[in-house]
Amino acid sequence: MVSARRSFEGMLPIAALARLCDMLAASEGVVEYALDFGRDSLGISYVDVRAQALLTVICQRSLEPFALPVVVNTRLGLIKQERDEAGLPPECEPLLVAEDGRLNPADVIEDELLLALPLVPVNPDSSLPDDVTGHEMEEEFSSEGRSENPFAVLRELKK
Repeated sequence: MVSARRSFEGMLPIAALARLCDMLAASEGVVEYALDFGRDSLGISYVDVRAQALLTVICQRSLEPFALPVVVNTRLGLIKQERDEAGLPPECEPLLVAEDGRLNPADVIEDELLLALPLVPVNPDSSLPDDVTGHEMEEEFSSEGRSENPFAVLRELKK
């Protein structure tokens, strides 16, 4: 595929990606992907991976599921031994392939989507409940007529 500079495009059901499904709240939907194989000017074999999907994850702020758009656009340098990683250009991430040079495209796509997931997913539209943030308590304290400055008492003692 590298020598022929092959390209592949398609859709892959999220439910077919078992490791990814373990990290999600739901496995509906598809991943749109494109894989482009080739060699760069230095003769290094690579695969360009582009993928996008709407993944359902649990917001760690509200503990509610939400749809997180994930987009992957990366170049993977194909290496057969770990020591070959040093010869890759800085913009290439290493991908260790078997000695026969074969790889499973679905596994590559799944790996890149897993790496793109945030460690702590947070829905940008969510907010913490008032009992957690203490907004209700702040309103109670301000309605009691407390001093604006908590150090005002110390100022009086200093005089």
